[in-house]
This record gives sequence, structure tokens and C-alpha cells, in this order.
Amino acid sequence: MFRSKLKTVTLALSVTLMAISLISFPQESVDASIRGLDMWWEIVFPSLLPFFIVSEMLIGFGVVKFIGVLLEPLMRPLFRVPGVGGFVWAMGMASGYPAGAKLTARLRQEGQLSKTEAERLVSFTNCSNPLFIFGAVSVGFFNNAKLGVILALAHYLGNITVGLLMRFYGKKPKQPSHGARTSKPSLRAALSALHRTRIKDNRPIGKLLGDAVMSSIQTLLMIGGFIILFSVINKLLFHIGITAFLAKGLEAVLSIFSLPTELSIPFISGLFEITLGSQMTSQVQQATLMHQVIIVSFILAFSGFSVQAQVASILAQTDINFKPFFFARIVHGFAAAFYAFILWQPIYERYYNTEQPSNAIPVGLFEKYSFLGKLMDGFVSSGPIITILALSIYTLMLARRLERK
Repeated sequence: MFRSKLKTVTLALSVTLMAISLISFPQESVDASIRGLDMWWEIVFPSLLPFFIVSEMLIGFGVVKFIGVLLEPLMRPLFRVPGVGGFVWAMGMASGYPAGAKLTARLRQEGQLSKTEAERLVSFTNCSNPLFIFGAVSVGFFNNAKLGVILALAHYLGNITVGLLMRFYGKKPKQPSHGARTSKPSLRAALSALHRTRIKDNRPIGKLLGDAVMSSIQTLLMIGGFIILFSVINKLLFHIGITAFLAKGLEAVLSIFSLPTELSIPFISGLFEITLGSQMTSQVQQATLMHQVIIVSFILAFSGFSVQAQVASILAQTDINFKPFFFARIVHGFAAAFYAFILWQPIYERYYNTEQPSNAIPVGLFEKYSFLGKLMDGFVSSGPIITILALSIYTLMLARRLERK
């Protein structure tokens, strides 16, 4: 009872403090809201919407079940999750957070994952996509596309490490569950599973597409709300001095790892919102490039409380526990920072920190005026138009559904 009352008082005081801060810093709050809104409708919405819609269609048509049967011999021994986890992992890396959480929750609702398997899977399938690492962070903040190689390697190696560690989470079943056999993949069995799943769903293509669009846009609206909220919270914490207070306590920890104390405020900001934290870290002149990359690697892996709140909201629609995901983010953060440190000398110093760059590891694809660089600029320029059109279609579909009721 006491803990419940303490939680109530804490939440009430936190919301009251935020309300007072909004009144005290109205202009800063508006600027932060606009910044969060710009990020959402220029980049997040247009980049995630196609992945979400296609994922829903693939699940409905049974393609995910088909992939799951084929990948069962790989995913089950390595990560102790069904083969469908391979699809979630690939889509999570391609589209970025929080796609892994949404797909895991969807498969849990479909009954294709047990509760423990879903908690394992969601822990290592939420990660940043290559376009954000190379385009926004490396080129946009550091003006150095070559750093993207180190950041991406550290990020995804850390992700694999988390997956391998999380295989030990939960009790091992005494008897293998249905579909848990690790025999050779069978194309016939995969096709049979695809057909059974499509027949079981039994929705017309038009209905399936409409549901996919509605579900995807509703999720993205929720994501947009969290991005704006945490953008404001981050700004308010900075202005009322809480960020500086927390940074003072962090300086001792950074000193232990021989990192400049000037990175403390960017690090604290990155714990709340990855984009702002990464940008602030790239602007610290007192830190070496290696130190900046280590901090940014941790920030990207930890995902920030903004992304974690999005994941918590998605998982709340199921029985999936959020605590394993939060623990995995901490492990991923330290693992990514460690990999960035040990890979710096053999990768960046050896191949890139020279006047004549080596072609051993090509990064031309990610340069500012390359294909992906132009793609990133294209998202920013055409993103608002795509978002407005999608929201208009969503409004019309919602109005029609309400008329039918």
C-alpha cells in the first residue's frame, strides 16, 4: 500500500512540475514541440509507414509464417525464438525503432510467439536503421560518412550480443514446443504453413489492406506524440537545471573510463532523446573523435527514454513484460560502446584516418551526395507531403468506418 501511495505522489508531483515548467518556459516548449514535430513528419512517418503496412500484409498473407518455418533451424538454436523472429529482426534493422516491438507484439497477438519468446525477441530486434546511422548521425552531425562504418558495426554487433545473452532468459521448456524442432528447413512445410495461415485469416485483400493502413497510422500517431513529448521534456529538464545536476554526478563515472567530463550533458540528453544527444555529442570540441563515437554508440543502443516509452506503449497491448527490454537496452548500450572502442584502431585508424582513404571497406554509398545521401534529403523534402496525404487518407477511411457503425 505504501509503495502504491508513493508512486501516486511521485507521478502527481512529476506532472505538476512539468505543467509549471511549461508555463515558465512557454517559448522553449513551443520550439521543442516544433522540433519534435518536424522530425516526426519529415523523417519518422514517411520512413516507417511503408514498412508497417507491408509487414501487416505479409503477416496476413502468411508470408511471415513461411519465412518462420524456413528460419526455424537458425533462430531456435541461436536465440531460442521461433523462425518468425528472423523476419522481425530483419524488418527491425531495415526500418528502425520501434518496428521490432510492433511486429513482436503483432506476432504475440497472432499466437506465433510465447510470452517468454516475445520478451527475448523484442529485446534484440529494436535497433537503429542504417539510413539514420549513416545519413543523420555520420553525415548530418559529424560530416564524416566513414564514422558510419564504426557506428553500424558497434550497433549491430551489440545487438547480436544481446540476442545471444537473452537466449538464457526464461526457463527452458521441459518438452519442445510446437514447431521447436531444429531439423532441416522444408520448402513444402513452409508453403503448407503459408497456405494455412492465409486461409485462417480469411480477410479480403481490400479489408486486409485497409486494416494495415489504419493500424500503421494509429501506431505512428502514437509514436509522434511520444517524440514531441520527450523533445519538450528534454528541453525543460535542461532549462530548470536537472540535466546539469545529473551531469555533475555522471562526470565521476566518465572520468573512470577516461572520457571527457564535457560529454556528460550530451550523454544525459541522449538518454532521453537519441537525435539531440547525438547532435550535442558531435559538437563537444574538448573530446576526441573516438570518445564522441563511444558515447554516440551507447546513446544509439540505449535508444533513449522516448523510444522506450513508445515500445512500452506498444507492449502494453499484450502480456509482454517491458523489464527485459529495458535491461537489454542497458546491456546493448555498454556492448555497443565496447565494440566501438575495440574496433576504432583496427577499422577506422587503419583504413580511414589517412590522407588517401583505403577502398577496403567502401562507404561511398553513404556519402552526402550518394544514393543514400540523396535519399535522406528526399525524405526531409518530401516527408511532410507524404505525411499529409497519408493522414488525409486515414481520416477518410476512419470517417467511412464510423458511418457504417
